[in-house]
Amino acid sequence: MWNQLQTAAYEGMLAEIITLKGHNGDAIHAYFARPLGSGPYPGVVLIPHMPGWDEFYREMARRFTQHGYAAICPDLNCRIGHGTPEDMAAMARGQGGVPDDQVVGDCEAAMRYLKALPFSNGKVGIIGTCSGGRQTYLVACRTQGFDAAVDCWGGRVVMAQQELTANQPVAPIDYTKDLSCPLLGLFGEDDQNPPPAQVQQHEEELKKHGKSYEFHMYPGAGHGFFYYDRPAYRQQQAMDGWQKVFTFFGRHLQS
Repeated sequence: MWNQLQTAAYEGMLAEIITLKGHNGDAIHAYFARPLGSGPYPGVVLIPHMPGWDEFYREMARRFTQHGYAAICPDLNCRIGHGTPEDMAAMARGQGGVPDDQVVGDCEAAMRYLKALPFSNGKVGIIGTCSGGRQTYLVACRTQGFDAAVDCWGGRVVMAQQELTANQPVAPIDYTKDLSCPLLGLFGEDDQNPPPAQVQQHEEELKKHGKSYEFHMYPGAGHGFFYYDRPAYRQQQAMDGWQKVFTFFGRHLQS
């Protein structure tokens, strides 16, 4: 729970860049943070947003670690090259985005890495924002082993036929029957990617297949309302959203 720490309790963490064997055994970088201590700790895989493997996501990993999670954030653009997160993200977009199969493979590898840690409690969640929200849903539908998933305003879960590409050949919503874990969705009423109508369509598909989920739509919020470094930031909605994330993961990962 937010800001419910005990002031006399010990707190420490280790955060570093590691090398992970991702999709097809490729060596990729990942940002890894864990609490210092014997655990056991649940794990969480973070999927970066469209701006790339950036400072916001490293800070987000440390926030989860402060709340008792081992967190790992793979660099999905690692195969493209190295430079600033913005430059690498632009190069990825120029190539039509990271292939969905590759994203699934990298995130499954990150999940297995967390579960193999000697201080793991055996449970792992996955979360992403923006394009990472879309990819979170995709991974949760196409893999087994995640215990909870959080989609934060993931656009293009619903895709028209003309939007499909060689890198993204299937709309994530079409995998809904295979969703393998409970889902939390956080969205803004003013967002256009996804617009509320697509969120409703997504919800109807989840109901159709009897999936365990909860969606929250925030009035006065648009795309990226967690991002405190941008005009889109909405303090009240963001902090309520964070509280819902910690409550959701606590229920499904910490028991």
